[in-house]
Amino acid sequence: MLAKKINYIEFGILSPPIVRKMSALEIKSPETYDKDGYPMESGLMDPHLGVINPGLRCKTCGQKMKQCPGHFGHVELVRPVVHSEFGKRTEILLHATCQGCGRIVLPDEKLEQFKPFLGSDVDIGKRINAKTKKVKKCPHCSFERGQIFLDKPTNFFLNKERIYPTQIRDWLEKIPNKDLEFFGYTAERIRPEWFVLTALPVPPITIRPSITLESGIKSEDDLTHKLVDIIRINLRLKDNIEAGAPQLIIEDLWDLLQYHVTTYFDNNTAGVPPAKHRSGRALRTLVQRLKGKKGRFRYNLTGKRVNFAARSIITPDPHIGIHELGVPQEVADDLTVPENVTAENIEDMRKLINETDNATYIIRPTGMRKKVTPLNKEEVTKELEPNFKVERKMKNGDIVLFNRQPSLHRLSMLAHQARVMPGKTFRLNPIVCKPYNADFDGDEMNMHVPQTEEGKTEARELMYAPNQVISPRYGAPVIILDEDGVTAAFLMTYRTTRFSRAQTMKYFQLMGLDELPKPDMGKAYSGKLIFSQLLPKDLNLAYDTKLHSMLRATGVCKECDGLNCPHDAYVVIENGVVKKGVVDAASLGEGKGRIVDNLARHYPSEVITRFYNLFSRISSEFISQTGVTVGLDEFDISSDLKRYKDNAIKEELVVAEELVKKFKGGTLEHIPGRTLVESFEIQMMRLGARIKNKVEKKLIEDRIKPFVEGRPTKNSIAMIISGSRGSVVNVTNISGFWGQAAVREGRPKKGFRNRLIAANKKGDVGVFAGGFIQNNFMDGMLPKEYFYHAMGGRQGEVDTGVSTKVSGYLYRRLANALKDLVVNNDETVRTADKNIVQYAYGDDGVFPGKSLKGKAVDIEYALKKLLAAEGKA
Repeated sequence: MLAKKINYIEFGILSPPIVRKMSALEIKSPETYDKDGYPMESGLMDPHLGVINPGLRCKTCGQKMKQCPGHFGHVELVRPVVHSEFGKRTEILLHATCQGCGRIVLPDEKLEQFKPFLGSDVDIGKRINAKTKKVKKCPHCSFERGQIFLDKPTNFFLNKERIYPTQIRDWLEKIPNKDLEFFGYTAERIRPEWFVLTALPVPPITIRPSITLESGIKSEDDLTHKLVDIIRINLRLKDNIEAGAPQLIIEDLWDLLQYHVTTYFDNNTAGVPPAKHRSGRALRTLVQRLKGKKGRFRYNLTGKRVNFAARSIITPDPHIGIHELGVPQEVADDLTVPENVTAENIEDMRKLINETDNATYIIRPTGMRKKVTPLNKEEVTKELEPNFKVERKMKNGDIVLFNRQPSLHRLSMLAHQARVMPGKTFRLNPIVCKPYNADFDGDEMNMHVPQTEEGKTEARELMYAPNQVISPRYGAPVIILDEDGVTAAFLMTYRTTRFSRAQTMKYFQLMGLDELPKPDMGKAYSGKLIFSQLLPKDLNLAYDTKLHSMLRATGVCKECDGLNCPHDAYVVIENGVVKKGVVDAASLGEGKGRIVDNLARHYPSEVITRFYNLFSRISSEFISQTGVTVGLDEFDISSDLKRYKDNAIKEELVVAEELVKKFKGGTLEHIPGRTLVESFEIQMMRLGARIKNKVEKKLIEDRIKPFVEGRPTKNSIAMIISGSRGSVVNVTNISGFWGQAAVREGRPKKGFRNRLIAANKKGDVGVFAGGFIQNNFMDGMLPKEYFYHAMGGRQGEVDTGVSTKVSGYLYRRLANALKDLVVNNDETVRTADKNIVQYAYGDDGVFPGKSLKGKAVDIEYALKKLLAAEGKA
């Protein structure tokens, strides 16, 4: 094969001679088909321009529909018209050149100064334009210059008098080639008079085909509609000129011709009303076909629909593995996987064809396909040889890609093993939801079946879900137990939780274990013991829990050194057995889960897969049996707490009143770098936050008491303390008080003059006039407070809509800019043309997925491993 390399691509403009030369026919008639449905000669559907009917042959190349690529025609315009896309460029040339001689209206010695910049990135045309604006007389022919004005897109005025395309073309023809170089034009490819059209190319029928409706009526393409308008006006203009019609009528028809040509190129030109169908729908003309999301490039070329793909709603299934994907039987029967026939597997392939209905096609080495049917099975089996391919239906264990839109990062598409199941939805283990950003409220996802051995291997090695537990963005776990899983682990491993022998046997049976250890709580079994069965025997860890951090924050656990925590809130794992502590978000959560981080980082992927798969089963069973619920009664607070809250609010009001006095008196202390008003607003926000934090601390202290006393409640507080869902702020908003409403990190400002809402007094800048809410969700808000709260809520809603759009577009721009960057074998990062961007990937050669939360090396683990190895030696 002869390999050729493209050095460069040049873009030019079609000259009238080239338009006529490449044209197979001059179009003279606006008619398309005659009464019998045959294309009209010299019409827009003439067979010289290509054929779209199976029975006809092209009159230019003699080929049938599938072989004929289509041929251009052209329309000879009676009067020239300005090409709307080049109006601005034409204006620049008219500004800079002389109407009399066509030269740039600068002396030759001044033009010589620009010659060194030819071929550089400097915009010489712009500089010349700036210098020629004030020139009144041409230095070459002494012709008096006038002022050029462009009424966009195509109407030109010289000294406030309209100049027509014929005059513009004559002017542009005079510009010599040597002067054109200063505007970046090469005369062989672009002459400025070609910006004024005299011959209009008519595209082949193949890109504007007719469609036949059910009624038998032919419906024409939008481009054909537009060309019909151009030809009709062109003929009317010709008839009027030949009949000696008044100049006013000719100019009106000329303007109409200009309008149709302009909207033929771009039906969304500023200042020009769009051409429409009778129905009122705007026509999609040339520019509309190319640009935008639905244009030719983005919709047809870069964005493709693919075969071997399926789409359905996802539903949760904790009983399938994180490495598996539940595929509906209907999908598995429809999608196929090619199997290469070899000397080793030929007998298995023959069995597959003869004994099952799973083989659908065989493909010969020549590429010819043959469908396998019950009638030809024997014949196909005899024909089968090595190097054939057998296309079979999907089966359990096939590697597939799974994707959720919008795909915003690498983990939006992962590889799983198929598990064919009944039903119509894809089944997914909830643990794998986080990287996809998926939930089960109606989300749809796409499955793709790789068709080559390379594709399958790439999917298995680079995209397999169990290998992606550590995020390639920040080097911490991203495929994690979340929400119910963390709540279940927390309640299961809590110090007072115990299980009978029968219950324990049930969990062991779910995990596939058949040997029961000795009970560790008298005759009962602890949740720690059950959980320990999932861990590798050489795992040793000690770390703080989420519960422990809360106990410290509230002052319950003051002098505890961790290891000897009296509340069993510090985890110690020795040789794979949980000796102390409760398993919560600090063990299993996103970005911070110490157990899952260790299992994923320091063990083969089978270990974390087994851990997740088994715990997923027992956690769903445990939480279903235990029951975790939320009720209104849990948000009632004691009279002591109510008094504490009221006193805190009173304290805020007193301090706030003092701040308002200082502000109005001008004695308020300035925050460095801030004005008096800004300092006051910041102080008010800080005051609101301080009082709310005070109440928040007291509330959580009250809620955490049952856990300290060893009688945990199975409600929303268990979720908050374990870190599975929600936060203390939620409880404060429901049971305590909302506090200061915030818009853009400050008190709400926009509203009426000198006040936030009409119900406030003018000039009032106090607590309640600035958006303070002293009620909570349980008691209900006052109308004013509700309005303040809605102001803060609206910001969230607006930000969600705006940030989704902006970040989506920024991602698109970034992806396009970076898609050609490649890490070469010499470890440099280079562009497609081998220019070096970085000497090492990320300047340090560290892949974030292999780092420890941003640190290049886990020194602590490396030292432990080294010391352990030396101890063994």
